Amino acid sequence: MKTCLGIELGSTRIKAVAIDGAFRPVSSGDYTWASAYENGIWTYPLDEVWTGLKSALSQVQNREEIAAAGVSAMMHGYLAFDKDWNLLTPFRTWQNTITGQAAAELTELFGFNVPQRWSVAHLYQAVLNGEEHVSRIAHLTTLAGYIHATLTGVHAVGIGEASGMFPIDSAALDYDQTMVEKFDRLPAMEKLPWKLRDLLPKVLTAGQDAGRLTEEGSKMLDGLLPVGIPFAPAEGDAGTGMTATNAVAPRTGNVSAGTSIFSMVVLEKPLEKVYEEIDLVTTPTGAPVAMVHCNNCTNDTNAWVNVLGEAARLFGANPSAGELYTRLYEKSLEGEADCGGVLVCNYLAGEGVTHMDAGRPLALRTPEAKFTLANFFRAQLYATMSTLKIGMDILSSEHVAIDSLTGHGGLFKTPVVGQSYMAAACGAPVTCMETAGEGGPYGMALLASFLLNRGENERLEDFLSHKVFAGASSSTIRPDPACVEGFNSYIKRYKLLLEVEKTAVEKL
Repeated sequence: MKTCLGIELGSTRIKAVAIDGAFRPVSSGDYTWASAYENGIWTYPLDEVWTGLKSALSQVQNREEIAAAGVSAMMHGYLAFDKDWNLLTPFRTWQNTITGQAAAELTELFGFNVPQRWSVAHLYQAVLNGEEHVSRIAHLTTLAGYIHATLTGVHAVGIGEASGMFPIDSAALDYDQTMVEKFDRLPAMEKLPWKLRDLLPKVLTAGQDAGRLTEEGSKMLDGLLPVGIPFAPAEGDAGTGMTATNAVAPRTGNVSAGTSIFSMVVLEKPLEKVYEEIDLVTTPTGAPVAMVHCNNCTNDTNAWVNVLGEAARLFGANPSAGELYTRLYEKSLEGEADCGGVLVCNYLAGEGVTHMDAGRPLALRTPEAKFTLANFFRAQLYATMSTLKIGMDILSSEHVAIDSLTGHGGLFKTPVVGQSYMAAACGAPVTCMETAGEGGPYGMALLASFLLNRGENERLEDFLSHKVFAGASSSTIRPDPACVEGFNSYIKRYKLLLEVEKTAVEKL
């Protein structure tokens, strides 16, 4: 049985998923890791990339049957290499909010929002900082692009991934040439020995051949994958999330909710204004997408679940992690629609949408608030998506039409709960499929399958709708008016809470 493999390096797990010819997950493996805050930088050691990949792949069964593969990873960030692919400075991840000057100057220069986490913002900030390594850069890429290049020898990424490095021209299916030229003409760039395109990976779209696993690449994986298998273009977790949720056509969208949370809405037309809160990226085929990306989602909730589990064990109970999450999520449904006056800010890291450079998790209530477990945990779950709602409300003001949103990631594993709150937050129906928990690696496996099985001139959206998800098991929840009203009431107070958050960051 031939299978296709999707690999994704997320913020907390490295995961590999193999799917069969009917697009069903048949085997998987994973490895847990975490970023480290070193010398003021959120980073991961590249040695652990390979340790984790090998661990995850070793758990996948029947690897000799893998016929195509693809690599995905957390988007954005900064990986700069010299001509021999030696890393010049530690990996700077999407979590960092250290490129404010560069992002602001580039946004003004381009008339296009360049978020702090984008690769070009990191590059330009390094130039502005006068960092020694800048003159020696020969290759600039993302985590997925680095792994793909190491395994195949091809310095290229998928267009969705590329759109988190530098603005894309969706008509040309390439980096925006006018903006490239503006960048190269900046005074700070004049003395450097390279031009931007010298560094950036080639842009590929879904279904294009992106190289094959070389013998050297296979050795990096201890021979766990067959030499010569074709690789799909490397994509970011945004593109694989869209693919995994059949959300690549106009008026569709998805929400990925785990360590971070982001929504992707495929646009029918460009936005009228430039918004710092909204990224413009693309689908894996290059269609324009409005992205609301928030750094903070479930980490603070996870910490509270651990504390509540600890409390349960004091009394002799020993619930599993899965049971704890399920019971607490379901308990939140008993809470009031506005959380009874209980407020939570879940910021462990900075947050671009609300212009925070750092985070301090807060739980706050007024004396008259109804402080119950149900209200507190409902506020916890509202907090995971409150910043996202602020961005989605901007899209609503731009009259962006959304027929459906598909949810995936850990927040949606407990049926109904996260789905109901997300529908209220976004004002749109939210669908979850049985593969919702698989998320990005499943989407990357589908892109590998599209490479292998694509019909002549077949579009990705048709492949997904007519072949992959035709008849797929799913559930849809529409916004409940009472929950919408409650969430809107909550978000008004949440915006005031952010003023308290700013003070906490300044003073603590």
